[in-house]
Parts: sequence; C-alpha cells; structure tokens
Amino acid sequence: MGKVYFLDVTNRDGVQAARLEMSKFQRTMLNHYLGQLGIAQSEFGFPFIWAENNYIEANLDLKEMGVMGDLVLSGWCRAVSGDVEKALKHDRIRYLSLSIPTSDQMLSGKFRGRLDKDSLIQTMVDAVHTALDGGVDAVTVNAEDASRTDIGYLIRFAEAAKEAGAGRIRYCDTLGYESPDSIYRRIYALASEVGLAIETHCHNDLGMAVANSISAAQAAVAAGVDVYINTTVNGMGERAGNADLLSCILAIKFARGIADKLEFGQELDLSVAWKLAHYVADAFSLTLPINQVGVGDNAFAHESGIHADGMLKDRHNYELYDHGLLGRAQWSYKPTGRIITTGEFGGLTGLRYVYEQMGITFENDESALQILNLVQAANAHNHMQLTSDELRFIVDYPLQVHRLLTVTIPDPQELNGVRREEDMLQCPVDVAKVVTVGESVSLVEDALKKTPSQAWSPVS
Repeated sequence: MGKVYFLDVTNRDGVQAARLEMSKFQRTMLNHYLGQLGIAQSEFGFPFIWAENNYIEANLDLKEMGVMGDLVLSGWCRAVSGDVEKALKHDRIRYLSLSIPTSDQMLSGKFRGRLDKDSLIQTMVDAVHTALDGGVDAVTVNAEDASRTDIGYLIRFAEAAKEAGAGRIRYCDTLGYESPDSIYRRIYALASEVGLAIETHCHNDLGMAVANSISAAQAAVAAGVDVYINTTVNGMGERAGNADLLSCILAIKFARGIADKLEFGQELDLSVAWKLAHYVADAFSLTLPINQVGVGDNAFAHESGIHADGMLKDRHNYELYDHGLLGRAQWSYKPTGRIITTGEFGGLTGLRYVYEQMGITFENDESALQILNLVQAANAHNHMQLTSDELRFIVDYPLQVHRLLTVTIPDPQELNGVRREEDMLQCPVDVAKVVTVGESVSLVEDALKKTPSQAWSPVS
C-alpha cells in the first residue's frame, strides 16, 4: 500500500507569486519549522538563479548540521539542460524537480511551434539525463498543466521520464481546473499505467485545491504507489494559491473515511502548526483570514447560544479536534508597558538585555558585537522586527546566517540573468541567431540610431 508524504513548495511557488515577498532568512526559518513539523520535503529554491546561491548553500550547510531534521531539500528547475547545468554547480543538492508544460494549449500558446510533442519529451529526457549524470540522487519530472493534457500523451510523457531515470511524476493542476472526481480518474490511470510515485500539485482557482489533493492521493494509493502532496503554508501561491498544508493534514486525519484509506509516511508534530502559519503570514505581511482552518482567530471561537451551550458541556459537540493539537495556547500575552527591542539601529546594551530575557548571555563585548552585526543585518534584510526564534537562530548558527544574508551581485557583462525557456530550447538554425555580447550591444545601438525620435505625451 502506498503512503502519503508532504512536499511543501512555499519556498518556491509561494515566494514567486505576485505581491508575496519573503526574505532569505525567513525562508530559512520556514525550512527549519517544516523540519520540526516532520514534513518530508521542501522545494526550497531555484538553484540555477544567481540570487539564490548563498541562500542555497547556507541551507545545505544547515541541513548537513541536522538543523532541518529529516527534511529533504530539493531544487526546482525548468526541464532544460541549461538550467540543470547551472543547478549542478551546487554539488550538494541531491534532489531536483524538472518542470515543462505538456498541454496542447501551452505547446501552441507558450512555445509557439518551437517544440512538438516528440521534441518536448526529448527535451525533458535530456534534462533528466543531465541531472542524473551530474550526480543528483533523484529527479522528479513535473508535467505543467497536466490537467489539460491528453491522458494518453501524459502517460507517454511519464513513461519516458521513468525510462530516463526519474523517480516521480508531478501532476500539476496548474490552473485549478480539476474536480475531485476527474482528478481521481486521471491520477489512477496515470499511476496504474506507469507505476511511478505521484506528486499532486493543485492550485485553488476554483476553491478545490485541498479536495483535489486528497482525492488524487487516494487514487495514487489505490493504484499502489506513494504520493507526495504538494502544499504551501496557508495556501499561499500563484493567483488563488495552492493546497493548504494544514488543511490537507487535518483532512486526512479527521475527515470521514479518509484515514482508513491513507497512511502518513512520516511522523508529524502538529504542535508546530500554529507557530508556522503565523510566522509565514507575518513574513508575507499578511493577516491570516479569521476563518483559516485550524489557525484563524475564529477556528475555535463560539458565540451563538446553542453552540456556546454545547461547547461548555463537551467540546466534541462542535469541534473535531482540540486547539492544543496545533500548538495553540489558550491564552496569548504581549507586553504593553516598557519594551526594549533590538534591530538594525540597536546597540550592545539593548542587545544584551533582549538576549538575557531569553536566557542567553555573552562572554564578552566582542562576541556580543558579532551577534549585533548579524542582528542589524537580519533586521534590515527582513524589514521587520526579529522574532525570538530568529534571534536564537542567529546565536546558534551565526556563520550560516552570515552566509545567507550575503548577496554577491555578478558583473552585468557575465549575463547571469535567467533566459526565457523557449530561448534555451533546440531550435532550427534559421530562427536562431547567436551573437556575442559585443555584437549584441552593437545591434541595439544600430537599432536605436535607426529609430525615429518621438515626443511622448499622455493619452487622454
């Protein structure tokens, strides 16, 4: 019987979404909390992008030190060899997810004829070979827009991925197009035919991401394979978001009949859930919805007469699970009188005081100054007050914090920017022209010289 694992993609799908920003330090704390919760895997970043380099390496350091627990850190790349080759420069990354669209809509609307169905599969296969030949331990192939892909072609795509050496296939309901019934049938057909472990990646455009994820998990297990449910904390992700991590866990534990069909493959400590949800909401500068499952202000609030009466007699009358399960205290106190904080503009006296309240002291001014420098940088990096957990983390892992707070900006002439996916594909010679940097600059200058001057004015 297959088992259920959770692969959280907040550090990839969440942070890439419009209007959602999280610092490298906050993303590292998120990985730390996911490890404490017992989550199997975190898709923790983009190893082919230069701006991720120090963050990636610092998190790999922390993983080797045991700070992330059993959490597996995996990188995300487009399924093109160029991305993979860049990612392999981080030689300690052992797991990669390689993504490429598979639907007719994206073949025509995104690639614009540069790929057909056969060459798309070959591009994916080449990327898988590049990753495995480069020394990674395991590869997942992501079928972007799988839910709008012909199931026969999707099976052929997955079989090619399996033959190339991929260990999982990610079924991406990229637009939240599926229903619980349709995704069950398609996942069952895919898993039964190919025999690969399945990842479910469901978006919430129609409000069914959690329901679809649970239904897809049941289908995969019924077909005899393991399933990795992709989630994000609080459901934060592209557009209307992804399947919410806590909602999926609670659905499997408490929804009628689900626990009889699905078995967790990892031991989960839900006492971290409340802290995790609020940390991520704060990091994104968002307020949790009052009715957020398990962690919203009203999740355990009761007022109406019959509800209050029933709750005071026996909480089981109106609650499926207790707030304490999620690490949610009955009371929460915040100081309202004199408060001393430390941060970007703080000094040694304030720093010592704040840490002493946490039971942490420094041997001398030099060691305190080293931590103060990191606290100042981290506060500026986060653009918000540091939490007590963050302050402890800085003291416990100063070298790694220093590394992830450091950004090395490449010389513009090195052309380290991320190229468009279609530009990295193999194209006929007559539609691809290769130029050097100097030639490229000359072409732009020539074009500007030929462009007539124009006076711009607002359009009424």
